Amino acid sequence: MTEARSPLPDWIQQQGTDVVLSVAVQPRSSTTGVVGVHDGMLRVRLTAPPVDGAANAALIAWCADALGVRKAAVSIVSGQSSRRKRLLVRDQHAASIVTRLAVPEN
Repeated sequence: MTEARSPLPDWIQQQGTDVVLSVAVQPRSSTTGVVGVHDGMLRVRLTAPPVDGAANAALIAWCADALGVRKAAVSIVSGQSSRRKRLLVRDQHAASIVTRLAVPEN
């Protein structure tokens, strides 16, 4: 009997060779990192303030570092000025990202 593959979490989608992450950002936190899932979105705290693109730059840098990819491989495709964002990570597999991020269960 083969084990069925579990579906991906709501916050991640495979789109061809790329992956799209739905992220809820909490700027001006005391630490940076994933804190869980909220409303079907990956919840990420950032120490950077939401001023002059600092939080967006910090989110891209954190994501690239956490996934072991170049910053150029990560971009914000929607939500530039919102706490709810969609990130595109080029040339990755959704299942490996889920494993790398080790999202805590809420």
